[in-house]
Amino acid sequence: MHFIRFVVACLVWSVLSAPSFAQSPSAPDLTPETYEQWNALAMRAEEVVDRGLASTAALEVLRSNLVDQRRLFREGQEINASRIASLRDQIAALGPPPEAGATEPQEIATQRTNLTEQLAQAEAPRLTAQAAFERADGLIRELDDLISDRQTTALLQAEPAPINPGNWVPALRGITAFSQALVVEITTSFRSDASQAALANNSVTIVALLIFATMAFLRTSRWANRLEARLAQRHATKPPLQRLIVLLLSAVKVIVPVLGLGAIAQAVRLAGIEGFRISAILDVLPQLGAFVLAIRWASVMSLSPQMATALSVELEESTRKRGHRLGTSLGILLGFGLFSDVIRGTAEEAALYVSILLFPVIVVAGLVLLRFARLFLQAAEVKDLEAGEETPFSVYVMRYLSRAAIAVGITAPALALFGYANAAEALLWPTVLSLALIVLVVVLQEALHDGFTVAIGGSEQEAESGLLPTIFGLLLAFAALPAFALVWGVRWATITELWTRFLAGVTIGEAVISPANFLTFAIVFTGLYLVTRLLQGVLRTSVLPKTKIDTGGRNAIVSGVGYVGVILAAIVAVTSAGINLSGLAIVAGALSVGIGFGLQTVVSNFVSGIILLIERPIKLGDWIEVNGVMGFVRAISVRSTRIETFDRSDVVVPNADLISGAVTNYTHSNMTGRIIVSVGVAYGTDTRKVEALLREIAEKHPMVLISPPPAVFFMGFGADSLDFEIRAILRDVLWSLSVKSELHHAIAERFQAEGIEIPYAQRDVWLRNPEVLTAPSP
Repeated sequence: MHFIRFVVACLVWSVLSAPSFAQSPSAPDLTPETYEQWNALAMRAEEVVDRGLASTAALEVLRSNLVDQRRLFREGQEINASRIASLRDQIAALGPPPEAGATEPQEIATQRTNLTEQLAQAEAPRLTAQAAFERADGLIRELDDLISDRQTTALLQAEPAPINPGNWVPALRGITAFSQALVVEITTSFRSDASQAALANNSVTIVALLIFATMAFLRTSRWANRLEARLAQRHATKPPLQRLIVLLLSAVKVIVPVLGLGAIAQAVRLAGIEGFRISAILDVLPQLGAFVLAIRWASVMSLSPQMATALSVELEESTRKRGHRLGTSLGILLGFGLFSDVIRGTAEEAALYVSILLFPVIVVAGLVLLRFARLFLQAAEVKDLEAGEETPFSVYVMRYLSRAAIAVGITAPALALFGYANAAEALLWPTVLSLALIVLVVVLQEALHDGFTVAIGGSEQEAESGLLPTIFGLLLAFAALPAFALVWGVRWATITELWTRFLAGVTIGEAVISPANFLTFAIVFTGLYLVTRLLQGVLRTSVLPKTKIDTGGRNAIVSGVGYVGVILAAIVAVTSAGINLSGLAIVAGALSVGIGFGLQTVVSNFVSGIILLIERPIKLGDWIEVNGVMGFVRAISVRSTRIETFDRSDVVVPNADLISGAVTNYTHSNMTGRIIVSVGVAYGTDTRKVEALLREIAEKHPMVLISPPPAVFFMGFGADSLDFEIRAILRDVLWSLSVKSELHHAIAERFQAEGIEIPYAQRDVWLRNPEVLTAPSP
């Protein structure tokens, strides 16, 4: 396993987003010499694939060259794009070609022939580039398959097994030979004249580098702890800021010592100490230190009571220190695993028995991982019991991760025991690195929340409920996916290939949907939608109020502008993004049948909403009654209409009910409306006098119109009274209840003054056998 992938993983997302991965906007100049060089490269690649004898490193270099050529040919497919589109439009303007046996005017036939020849010439470079692109893409796939097969074979390959004691002695001889050769390289290089000259010339720089390395190892942690204590005391009332300080200084404790290891390696190089094995060790030295410190940092962050992340656990001080020691041990063991790659690459005799040499390291690492996972599993169970409520999601995550780590801690030594050291390493070390990456992602997510809290100056609860840090936290988790892939052995070329295909887009029929197209669509649609909303606001607040259009008409115009604007925005956005939807016509036609049945109610309501806005049988502010619901129209949307009843509750009515059903609109054309007031008087009362009094009372009310005048009708002879009705037209029907109440008061007062009686119901009760009610005397 190549552990350098872990270091590179942290830079994956930024590199993938670099301009080098973007397509060039201008088409390249593909000359015949370019295609000659390409043919030579393609033939060599085909020969390499057929033989399958080249090293993996050589295959990677060849693949990189093919990727460059493929990118060039992809850009070449845009050659003469504008010219080709223009020629096709001109040919289409001539109409369809004549059918067999038919003729067309000579002028049109000649023009069609010329345009067809020009189109063929313009498309020739594009088709050539497309063919070369397909050839390069196929070769890249074949190389990927070959490299993947080699990785699988190496992973499942059995090496000398530690279970066989006969393999121990050759392994010890191999490592002894490697050590002796390394000592010889160091002494020989150090005694050489070139080394002595380099040491003399670079003595000042070497001393400075060694002083920096010494201070980095001996003083960094102490200085960082002092600064942390001082800043923590200063910001004792701000826990989020304290956690950010702890995180920053903990990163300093990792980065500065790694830089110190790099300084030591550079000092050795400047001293002129060179050699095959020495160079390999110097190259891996900073990485080894980075792994040791990074794994220890992850254990400290996960067990630190100050950070209080979602995966942090509450342990006693002694248990926490034991966890720190276990984490540091994992880092050191991981460093030994990294050093085994140096032995594989530089010691031929020892390389055959690396599985023997790594067996103790894998066994100890498995046991340490097992104890570390059991510590977290126990902490998760305790945390769950103390909660006394529903188990948090973080507890489930800790349980699953701990159990998976326990399984790996048992399986990896078992594989190494039988000689499958590659499989054991491919399982053990990625597990450790993945746990460290998970801690890193969680800590950075918590740092985003803390930074947001400090930035807004609010409480931690406000930061937890904030949308912005949550979105950035999710983006951070997605950005870490390439790092996890690299850790688990996915090749860098595979990730870049996936990214390239992602940028190229997905082809559905003749439509190509790529991130660039989608981004263009989103920007254009959003911009035009905002313009539509701005236009609606101007119409609603500035233009329409100055016209004589009523409120309902204004709402219809504003809503219509909104619908038209959204449709135009979608059409312009699709056109600007270059998405050809003609290839989706058949699919859309097939889907429309099912959508028509499933969404016929929605479509019916949508069409009804448009009819309501055009015909305007109801409008905003109207007093209507539909399906037994009475109230004021407050909103008309594309699917439904909102009615506010007199008890201030909202009733949402589908637009189809307003079109297909009976609707009473009390204020459609004007605000006038009729009321009816019924009253009864006692038998024997002068009916003409009552009629005159009721007409006088109605005419005096200010809300009653004089034209047409109110009318009083003698409705008939009731069971208990002579029945009259006042029928009057009001200026504003919305005041009908108030007017009725005031008329009732006026009638009661006037009838009392005139001595007119308003009778109440009288009933005579007849007993059929009254004698049974009289009880006999005793």
